[in-house]
Order: sequence, then structure tokens, then C-alpha cells
Amino acid sequence: MLASIGAVVFVVLWSTGFVVARAIAPYADPNLYLLARFSGTALLFACVALIGRAVWPTGRALGKHLLAGALLQGVYLGAGYWAVAQGLSAGVMALLGALQPLLTAAVAAPLFGERLSTRGWAGMALGLAGVALVLEPKLAAASLPAAHGHAPAWLVVTVAIVAVVSITAGTLFQKTSLASADLRSSSAVQNFGAALVAGLLALMLGEHRWIPSPTLWVSLAWGIVMLSGVGLTLLVWLVRRGDASRATALLFLVPPLAALEGYLGFGETLLPTQIAGFVVALIGVLLARS
Repeated sequence: MLASIGAVVFVVLWSTGFVVARAIAPYADPNLYLLARFSGTALLFACVALIGRAVWPTGRALGKHLLAGALLQGVYLGAGYWAVAQGLSAGVMALLGALQPLLTAAVAAPLFGERLSTRGWAGMALGLAGVALVLEPKLAAASLPAAHGHAPAWLVVTVAIVAVVSITAGTLFQKTSLASADLRSSSAVQNFGAALVAGLLALMLGEHRWIPSPTLWVSLAWGIVMLSGVGLTLLVWLVRRGDASRATALLFLVPPLAALEGYLGFGETLLPTQIAGFVVALIGVLLARS
């Protein structure tokens, strides 16, 4: 019961990341925002860990936690934001992100002995089909960036794929020896690892735009507490206590929910095809997690 509630809360929170990315676009460069977000969450969990006298990872374990956080959030979001900024359709990026549960299931089998049943794989396929239906209007209008003023198309697509591989690796990392670490201190260290990546990308890309506004501060607070704080911690908790493939299958519901939030918050269109896609994705997730 507790896991089911956690799964629902995770999906709803994680889907708002698309709304936050759109909201902060006029006010801050993406990696600068991510640097502030990850740093804030690291500080938040550090305080919680210190108050609770949690055991901190040391030595080689510390390095593993830093790497896991860098992969799970830093590289994934940094690379994904960069690809979209270079002209890759947000719909295409979201569809590539939806491949992550399939990749996780494929890799988890030989690594951890997690094997999906035929019913589970059918659910994965339905989940991906549902996401494709939801994103179909955006995919129809999608185009890769022109050569002038942007990175080459092959590089943009490669970086987007690297982002998906990164979050998959970061997720599977949670099933290793890291699973025995205190969630409070490990979250602090992993968010610090993500902040290091965001800071490095901000420096490399020369990002400096930060225009204070209520929208930016609210988005930053939401990102610190709800996205990187509650949302990501729930994902790590779900992966640690169960199959990684079953936990990440929930990500199929993120694009449909983001489309609904875009409709409610920004007046974006919500077509019958997209509503059907949401239903198909939901059925797929239920099958994959059964």
C-alpha cells in the first residue's frame, strides 16, 4: 500500500519537471537553474542527515554516490536540456526518455536477475505506444536543428541518447551496494554530485542569465523540495525496495501527465489521440508492474 502511494506521488511530482523547465526558461539558463536546484536539495538533505545523525558514506562508497547522483540527475538533465536548447523537439526528447524503462529492464536482467514476464514486456510495449500517441502532435511538427547556429544534428541526437543512458545507469546504480546506505545522507551526496555536473556544464556553456522573479523563485523552491527532494528520493526508494524495471515503468506516465499539465497551465492542446495515449500508457504501466 505504501509503495503504491509512493508510486503515484512520484509520477505526479516528476511530471511537473516539464512545467518547471518551461516556466524558468525566460528567467534563467538551464544549467544555472539546475546548479541552484541540486545545491539546495543537497543542503536540505545534509541538514536532515545531520539532525538525524545519519551515517555518511566514506571512501570508495562516497565516490560511488557522487557518480550515481551525477548520472541520475546531472548528466541526464544537463544533456537533455542542452539537446532541446539546440533545437531538438521537446516531444522527441520526451519520447527518447520514455525508452529508459525498456533499457532498464533489458540491463537489469543480466545484472540483477530481474526478469520481466511476457505480460510485463507487453506492458512495457503498451506504455511506449501510449507515450508515442500522447506526443504524436509534437512529433509530427518535430525537426532537427538546422546546421546554422546549432550543433550538428548527429551530435544533438547523440547527446540526447547519452542523457537516457545516463539516467538508466544512475537508476541501476541504486541497486548496488549503495542500496544499504542511509537515504538521507546518500541523497545529500548524490545531489552534490549532480550539482558538480551542472556547475561544470554552466561554465563550459558560458551560462550566466539569472533574472530574479517570483516565478523563478517558486520554480526553484519546487525543484529543490518536490522534484529533487521528494520526487527523486521516492524513485530511489522504489528502486531499492523492488525491481528496477517495475519502478521505472512508472516513467511511461510522465509525458501524458505533462501534456495534461500543459493543457491546464499553459492552454496547450489536448487532443483525443493524446487522451487515448494516456489510457494506453496507464494500462501498460499496470501490466508492467503486475
